[in-house]
Amino acid sequence: MRLSTLILPCGRWATMGPKWRRAEELGFHAAYTYDHLAWGRLEDGPWFGAVPTLAGAALATSTMRLGTMVTSPNFRHPVPLAKDLMTIDDFSAGRLSIGVGSGGVGRDSLVLGNPPWSARERADRFEEFVELLDLLLRHADTSFAGEYYAAHEARMLPGTIQSPRPPIYVAADGARGMDLAARMGDGWITLGRSFREDVNMPEVVAEQLAQLSDALDRHGVDDASFTRVLLLGFGDPPPFASAGVLPSLIEQYGEMGIDEIVVHWPIAGTPFAADADLFEEAVLAALELCGTAPPP
Repeated sequence: MRLSTLILPCGRWATMGPKWRRAEELGFHAAYTYDHLAWGRLEDGPWFGAVPTLAGAALATSTMRLGTMVTSPNFRHPVPLAKDLMTIDDFSAGRLSIGVGSGGVGRDSLVLGNPPWSARERADRFEEFVELLDLLLRHADTSFAGEYYAAHEARMLPGTIQSPRPPIYVAADGARGMDLAARMGDGWITLGRSFREDVNMPEVVAEQLAQLSDALDRHGVDDASFTRVLLLGFGDPPPFASAGVLPSLIEQYGEMGIDEIVVHWPIAGTPFAADADLFEEAVLAALELCGTAPPP
């Protein structure tokens, strides 16, 4: 089991940079950030871009992995996105992980002035988005003609440090998304969230893991090489309700087959505010349980 964090890009770098450096000092496996233009719960407050945030984090750290969780077709085109990701991979000396998702239906989905996409179109766009992004990151020269995205002799030089490309983790909670994750991804991301009141978070994750396992079997994917990521913070219990909750969740979800748990870095005035001392106490206990605690 690996423990990672997600740092919201909701403050100036003078304030946020030290949080990324502290995350590395604590021993987190990776630190991610959301890729939105505005996030619904904080859309009237400060919010910075994910790509330059990760570039800054790449230069401010040296060992911790970095990534998006997640980037989506809502306002991204695979060609310029791939160039930006190649650059972050270079800045970080090969520490980039790429979380991708189909995107929500909030402000980001309409900010470019397009009409709302149907659920079918959103899924179709996402599949094509991932396919083209994968090609761009693998090849020096890519031409592609899809229904929604195209590339004409798109150059990616000198290419990514990681070979054949940085890992791509696909966020999915349905059969089609699971199939895409198994077919084209290196990992899968879930919030473990259900809109059915009679189902709790562990039950949702167990059902999703079984569905994912079927998809991996269909595509002949080596189970041990595929990463299963759970982003906490959207279900009960809150991971920092007390110092013992996070280690307990690590044990529970590790036994179920989750490989990486991601917790939100506590920031006052956000839905993920938490006592800073309690946060670090819980994180260090969880890292010790994972066997990755930093030396004293």
